[in-house]
Amino acid sequence: MQKLLQIDDLKIYYKSKFGDYKSVDGVTFEVYENEIFGIAGESGCGKSTLVEGILGLVQLPGYIKNGKILFKGKDLLNLKEDELRALRWVDFSYIPQGSMNSLNPVLKIEEQMLDVIFAHVDVPVEKAKDMAISSLRETNLPIKVLDMYSHELSGGMKQRVIIAMSTILKPKLVIADEPVTALDVLVQKLILQSIANLKDSNHMTVILVAHDMAIHAEIVDRLAIMYAGKIMEIGPVHDIFKNAQHPYTKCLIMAIPAINEKNIKSIPGLSPSPLNWPKGCRFHPRCPYAFASCSEIEPTFTKINSNHYAACHLLKE
Repeated sequence: MQKLLQIDDLKIYYKSKFGDYKSVDGVTFEVYENEIFGIAGESGCGKSTLVEGILGLVQLPGYIKNGKILFKGKDLLNLKEDELRALRWVDFSYIPQGSMNSLNPVLKIEEQMLDVIFAHVDVPVEKAKDMAISSLRETNLPIKVLDMYSHELSGGMKQRVIIAMSTILKPKLVIADEPVTALDVLVQKLILQSIANLKDSNHMTVILVAHDMAIHAEIVDRLAIMYAGKIMEIGPVHDIFKNAQHPYTKCLIMAIPAINEKNIKSIPGLSPSPLNWPKGCRFHPRCPYAFASCSEIEPTFTKINSNHYAACHLLKE
């Protein structure tokens, strides 16, 4: 498989009067062409900060402390803002968290879609309108949506408009940050199916960020489990669910509601503060299997099989 994106030891911190909040603290992974790569973890683990770092959207007091972000072999951290702007939407695009509120309420959908096109490529107006219509059709939206304002659309339609806008220039990479949050399960399925269809028809790569493990089980090819600014486990999604190796991954899977279970098995304790991560394994204060080494030594990745890795001392014992 051809690598499209490579992240090496990425650290993204936020300055404060109390010290640095280490939201992303040494993350390394690769994303291949034409796959859906999932990132899962509890709220506050650094998922959104990670994707903002990839896109060059980290703003003060946030800053990138260390690392490399290689997109098609080019380090995005070495590019100037105008060079990054030339890549955005054309080579990679973003479906932000809370994207249903990203539409301009005083402009019709057509105007907003044409703005995206004209900001990045030079095409005639009629060609741009055809592109907008085609993009809407790919997300199963009627053409009449072009003549509507955002308040006239349902939540699911707004979300599909954002997806249509993010894929209108056929980028190689689309990063979707919690794209189905606050939507009912039927609309969630429709949105996820739209993303999967666009990925196949346009030969795109998708990074899907979601805290809901059930969503990842349904759509992604490979999955990274993130906790306290670190990747804890990474591998093919079927391996993760059938043969999870890290205790945190197992806890997340057991927390998925099941019809035949009366009580949801929640993870005990609270996520630690990025101002003061625990020493050793960052999950050890909440881990049911923790032993002495876990609180002293930070675990490194152990290879489970050809494409499955986990960072846990239990694997070495």
